[in-house]
Formats: sequence, structure tokens, C-alpha cells
Amino acid sequence: MIRRNSGTEQVRAPKRCLDPERKGAAAARPSSGRRAFAGGTLALAAAWALPGCATIEPELSRSPPPRAPDDLTRLRDGGPDPVVAGETLRGDLLRRFYAQRGFEPVWTTRPAQAAALADVVLAAGDHGLDPELFQAGLLQRRATLAPLQRDMLLSHAVLTYAEALALGAVPAARRRDGEALAPDPVDVARVLDAALDRRDPAAAIEALAPATPTYEALRRALVQLRDGAAASDGLVADALARSARGIAVNLERQRWLPRRIPPDRVWVNVADQQVTFYRDDQAVFTSRVVVGDVIERKQSPEFRTVIESSLLNPPWVVPRDIVEADILPRLERDPGFLERHNITLLPNGEAEQAPGPESGLGAIMFVMPNRFDVYLHDTPDKSAFGRENRRISNGCIRVENPLQLASLLMEKPLGAIHEAIAEGGTTRKPLPRPVPVFVTYQTAFATADGTLQFRPDFYARDAGIWRQLRKNPGPEETPEPAPEAAPAVAAATRPSPGPRSTRRPQPRPAPRLVEPRRR
Repeated sequence: MIRRNSGTEQVRAPKRCLDPERKGAAAARPSSGRRAFAGGTLALAAAWALPGCATIEPELSRSPPPRAPDDLTRLRDGGPDPVVAGETLRGDLLRRFYAQRGFEPVWTTRPAQAAALADVVLAAGDHGLDPELFQAGLLQRRATLAPLQRDMLLSHAVLTYAEALALGAVPAARRRDGEALAPDPVDVARVLDAALDRRDPAAAIEALAPATPTYEALRRALVQLRDGAAASDGLVADALARSARGIAVNLERQRWLPRRIPPDRVWVNVADQQVTFYRDDQAVFTSRVVVGDVIERKQSPEFRTVIESSLLNPPWVVPRDIVEADILPRLERDPGFLERHNITLLPNGEAEQAPGPESGLGAIMFVMPNRFDVYLHDTPDKSAFGRENRRISNGCIRVENPLQLASLLMEKPLGAIHEAIAEGGTTRKPLPRPVPVFVTYQTAFATADGTLQFRPDFYARDAGIWRQLRKNPGPEETPEPAPEAAPAVAAATRPSPGPRSTRRPQPRPAPRLVEPRRR
């Protein structure tokens, strides 16, 4: 409001703002036909000082002229994936990162951080990763690129490297169906954005990798094996190099696991043909197991879930594929097979074996919902556990001492488990709390005392993973732990204890009472 007082004009803010469409005209209208130059200046100053009601001249309210189109503006506008020196970069990853920075260059004002992060990416081999997966060659000659392309290249290299550490370089979508382990999701764009404000951003990226004793032991052994291969020749060098590739594959498998391993868990290593129950991160039960046959449709998959209950005296519901592949051909040779084994063919093409001493699932099965219909269970064929090669099941895990495991999981005396089974009938006994279970396939791993162990890759899975860990794998590069590498592997240093966690996977919905499909 403007009013005259003793020949001069005074300016006072109105009690409420004017209508936005009339604000300019009302603020500019003088109280009389005459106005002193000083009074007009004072009025203009007052308008700038009142942000809620100030009048902005049309020319001052115009948006800045649009930036000339470049890779970042095209990225912002949803354009195609950018290409730098012939390398196509992932637009989705870059878009998420630069959106947090207003689609402006990031590294021109952070040269020290840029150099440190570039060095981390170039050392990806320490994690068993091929640096060329992250444009290492181009990154080394980034000084020859235009500033904006250099900025995007470094961002992309760090983001994809961070993603490989956090989630694995071979995501589940690019693996075979039975390799279903995966860590919890991580938004690496947010991680890198937050790391920019830290004193050591490279450490924040490296912290995305697992910190388990096995991961640390594998990394140390990898360095030793590579050094040994470089200092050797002939068959020894080849053997050490193959073992190093096997370690790289198992480092990748470690990256598929959650970063916080539950302290109470059942852990099956199919490659080791063994199950271990950990309580508070201490092994309290270990048993031999029978695992899936090497035929692909019978192989035991890799996955995690929870054991919810024990099923006493379980029937075996035989899936259609096993009926067609195994039971029907057997019937042609042995018409009395079904009757002798208490098996009934069902109208839907499945079959069911009644519970009893000779049931394929034995006296107990552990209910652990999963899409593979794979379970831990008992078996009447105890002689199989004396074999070196225990790869004879249809995919399920047969446990040598399942009642001892049930006693620990159910927190009941072993005698009580025997009594419950002796009562007969199929009965579900819920566990006091769900227990996480991991079915893994680790052909190289560290024991509790830090000793590195190799196991045969009898499912031939390592080679497929190895090829995806290389930008351009050679045909002769196949991972294969070899006896010649044993001295170098044994020299691996002992790992220090890694961080532990109590986080548990969320329980899955309960399945039907008659659940088993494979054995």
C-alpha cells in the first residue's frame, strides 16, 4: 500500500497478497498523478523485500534460456542410451544417478574423488571381476574424451561396478533357472550420490561387497593363486590359473547371498553334499546329505527360504515329470511295482506314495515353501550315505540324521520326536519360529578354521558363470579346481571374523499339508 504523508510517499505491505493476475497492476499503480523519483525507488525496493507479495517484472520472471541439447539433457528427456567412444552406456542407471544432481556434470569439481573411484574400478580383478566389464580400457584414456563424455563414462563405470559388488555381476535374470539366490535390493545410484559427500567415497562403494569370512578368504587365495600362476609355467601355471577362475566364480556366488546372514540357519552346500545347522553362527549339527542327480532336470537348485514346520510320516506326492520319466517306464518292465511300493497313480498324472517305513520321504520331512518343490527329508535307504557319490535324488535333499536335526529345529528332546512319529498318521509340527534355510552350490569355500576347500563342479555350472564374468572370455578359459593347485590354496591366509547379523527372511505362506513333490 502507498500513501502520502507530509509530501513524501510511504510504503507498507498489504495484509494479504493480491490476486496473482492483478498483483503487477495493483503494485505499480501510483496514488496520484505525481510521484517523486525517490518515492518510486523506495516502492520498488519494498516490492523486492516482500517475497510473498512482491511484484516481479515480466522480463525478470522469464525462465533461463534452455541448454543446448547434449547427452545429459537427452538422458533427462528419456532419450536413447548414451554412447561414449563406441561403448553403449546404461541409460537407466545414469538417469537415476544424474536425476539426483539435476542432470548436471558431477566430476569436474571433484577431481580427487574421481581419481580415487576410477582406481577402485580398475582394481575390480581383486574381486574376481573383469575390469573390462566396467569400460576399464576407456576409463584409462578418459583424458582424451570431451568433459561431458568423461563425466558420464566415470559415473557409468562406478555405478556398474557398485552394482556388481552389491548384487552380483550375473543377475538372476541371466542365470539358469536353478541358480535363484539373490541378495536384498540395493539402489547403487543413491549409494554413489551419498558417497560424494563422504571423505572416502571409494570405501563406500567397496563396502557393498560381502564381508563374510569365506569372501575374505577367497579374495586372499585369489591373489596368491594369480601370483603363483605368474611365477610358474607349464602345467602348474595352468592348474593355478584354473583354480583362480574357480575362486572367481565362487566369489560371484557369495555376492548372490544376503549381506546379513542370519545367525540361526540351515545351510546346505550341494557341492559338498553336506548340511549344517548354525545356532548363533556356531555349527551345532552337521550331516551328510544325498543331493540331486547330475541330469539337469534332477539337479538340486540354489535358493533360500524358511523351514516352517516338520511333517511327520509324510506321503510322497510324485510330480508328473517324475511319473513320466521314471515310474511309467518302470511299470512296463515291472507291473507289480506300484503295489509293492504303495504307490497310486492320480488322475492328474501325478502319483502318491502312502506314508510308512518304506516311503521315499522316510519318517520326517521339513516343510520349506519354494517354487522348486525341493525339501529336506528322511529316507529309508540309509546305505546311500556311505557313498562318495551321493548325487542320486530327484532334486530333494535327503538327510542322514534328520531326527537329530528335527530335535534342534523344534527344540524338543529326541525321544519326543520318536514318540510323535510312532503315534502314526501324517502330522504337521510347527517350529517355535521359522528357521532360514540356504541351499547353495559352492565349489570353493572356507571352513570354520579358515582353510579353503575345493569340491568338484559335478553340475558343470562354473563355466557358464565364468564366461559372464569376462568381457571377452577365451575358449580355453574354464574354471576347474585342480590337485596341482593344492599347495598354493593351502597357503591362503586365515580370514578374520566378519560382521554378523540377526535379520531373518520374512516367512512365506504356509503350503498344503501334503506338500512333497520330489525326493
